[in-house]
Amino acid sequence: MKKIILSGILLLALGCMTQAQTVPVYLDETKPVEERIEDALGRMTLEEKVAITHAQSKFCSPGVARLGIPEFWMTDGPHGIRPEVLWDEWDQAGWTNDSCVAFPTLTCLAATWDPKVALLYGKSIGEEARYRNKTVLLGPGVNIYRSPLNGRNFEYMGEDPYLSGKMVVPYIQGVQQNGVAACVKHFALNNQEVNRHTTNVIIDDRTLYEIYLPAFKAAVQEGKAWSIMGSYNLYKDQHCCHNQYLLNDILREEWGFDGVVISDWGGVHDTQQAITNGLDMEFGSWTNGLSNGASNAYDNYYLADPYLKLIKEGKVGTKELDDKVRRILRLAYRTNMDRNRPYGALCSEAHFAAARHIGEEGIVLLQNNNNVLPIDLNKAKKIAVIGENAIKMMTVGGGSSSLKVKYEISPLDGIKKRVGDKAEVVYARGYVGDPSGEYNGVKSGQDLEDSRSPEELIAEAVAVAKDADYVIFIGGLNKSAHQDCEDADRKEIGLSYGQDKVIASLAQANKNLIVVNISGNAITMPWVKEVPTIVQAWYLGTEAGSAIASVLVGDVNPSGKLPFTFPASLQDVGAHKLGEYPGTPRNDGSNIVDEKYNEGIFVGYRWADKEKTKPLFPFGHGLSYTTFTYGKAVADKKVMGADDVLTVTVPVTNSGSREGSEVVQLYISDLKSSLPRSIKELKGFCKVKLAPGETKEVTFTIAKEALSFFDDTLHEWVAEPGKFEAIIAASATDIKSKVSFELK
Repeated sequence: MKKIILSGILLLALGCMTQAQTVPVYLDETKPVEERIEDALGRMTLEEKVAITHAQSKFCSPGVARLGIPEFWMTDGPHGIRPEVLWDEWDQAGWTNDSCVAFPTLTCLAATWDPKVALLYGKSIGEEARYRNKTVLLGPGVNIYRSPLNGRNFEYMGEDPYLSGKMVVPYIQGVQQNGVAACVKHFALNNQEVNRHTTNVIIDDRTLYEIYLPAFKAAVQEGKAWSIMGSYNLYKDQHCCHNQYLLNDILREEWGFDGVVISDWGGVHDTQQAITNGLDMEFGSWTNGLSNGASNAYDNYYLADPYLKLIKEGKVGTKELDDKVRRILRLAYRTNMDRNRPYGALCSEAHFAAARHIGEEGIVLLQNNNNVLPIDLNKAKKIAVIGENAIKMMTVGGGSSSLKVKYEISPLDGIKKRVGDKAEVVYARGYVGDPSGEYNGVKSGQDLEDSRSPEELIAEAVAVAKDADYVIFIGGLNKSAHQDCEDADRKEIGLSYGQDKVIASLAQANKNLIVVNISGNAITMPWVKEVPTIVQAWYLGTEAGSAIASVLVGDVNPSGKLPFTFPASLQDVGAHKLGEYPGTPRNDGSNIVDEKYNEGIFVGYRWADKEKTKPLFPFGHGLSYTTFTYGKAVADKKVMGADDVLTVTVPVTNSGSREGSEVVQLYISDLKSSLPRSIKELKGFCKVKLAPGETKEVTFTIAKEALSFFDDTLHEWVAEPGKFEAIIAASATDIKSKVSFELK
């Protein structure tokens, strides 16, 4: 029988065991995990049980050394492993071996529309977390893209619940095969950063279940996530880190979640609610998790001494405590007490290659009039690169996902390296955005100060651009406050720093202008008709410059598709058109802000369809250097029963001259419903690679779940008999074929 003999034996030999430590501890690995959990639980003291439910440092909670239960170490973030900080401070610990690979942010991952890439992503980042001996990776994020002003959209997977759900599952599986728990966040309704601690979301159950919960449900029931992070905001006047309806009623009772609920840092506000409303582990910053207080104040946390005091005074029982500890012990057995978990790897060549591949797969070619791209290096003699984002490091900043990287290849350096001596590459600044480069003590090392006026910068850029064969403007947003950054929303949907004027000037100076927008959010483009070629490049991490250069020169045929809609203006977004964002302060003396989701289920392309507005670029849009021809879609039956599965097949041909990949999208339309429904909803997609002239058949299966809506009066999913359409499309507005069928 395989046993681990733990530290109690040594203490017994030394004659220094307390009454609670008089029995040597054996953890029999032949026993079922649940039995071992009960055994360990029965050996823990009350004080040990309470201690294990809250932090003991910025990113660590205690185990039980006496029983050989190790500490739990958490790490940000969803696209790279955060550098080490001091035990009780946010300052850098000063390690020299905690640099990481920065993977592209999750908007880019979603833009790949490829679950295989999501699995590679999860596996790679999970290996980095495991090598650093982390228990829990605080990610991925799957909050729905409701407003293009949300500063944290870059960390999430877009506007569609189906796409987010299909991409998050393999990410989780990839992470957890390393014995590291994925912590899916932020549960739930955390759709803006302004007033994030005080916003009370008002939403109907139908919208909650159809739009904002499906990706989390997929993460739990299909991805088998081992942990979930509560969000900062309130819902039903309870903070989401201790929310009865979200955590107990839905997460545990309806979905059967058996993992650990972890608070966001400082997301706990009440001991009694933290005890009863589903929270397991409390983390934070200071005494109350939010503001400065006593150093090493972890015993003052809501689930620390205040909890212990209530138990000892007989005001609360220990049933909830034992349930919390069971779940925490289950987490331990799945992670740092699993002797078979692999060792991981850090900054390996495989990880750098994975980061580059993810970036290449996610870059979206939005517009390519006159086939300006790919750049022909056999003809180009001079290439002008303009813009601050061509040189600015993007891995530092953005909030908790800020990273300390082994290296970061800038777009300018990536282009120079790929072009080599085939053409001259010249650079001009064009504009000055944010010249700083530091977050939480991690410094980019760049000095981007420039005292020249906007007029001088534009004049230089135009002069450089006039005689170039190609002009590449690389701009967009950055990771500074009020751009793409935690704890602050954007102030406008347009580009900052006068970039629109720079782009318009360049468009007049050179007809071969390529605009590369680096952002995690949609922007408006008043120059869209003047610029022939537009590329959406995201925050691509360590290999950013290499991935961008590969696409620009045609080494890689772009195949990314937008995971969210680019609206023509902010008034084309339901959350803004209906006037509630960012919420209405209460006049009751509290600091609570009520934010009503007046647009309901009509988010993103659903809103554009309903209002018949033409987006700047639609959800699911993305071009290629080749062309694809769709044949007629065919269904295997015209009438399906409630238990039937309908199969829809469509032939897709590469009608161009080079290999490429197309994302074939399936939407479902309910032609007559008792409740208002979206005109169409994404219910399937498939990324298919085709050689020139090659045809492949893409097949989708449709069950009644794809036809259902959530009836909040019955509190159940309903598929009504009637007529439906299966819509085959290349984007939300590029419809290729329709098949009618009936549900009996």
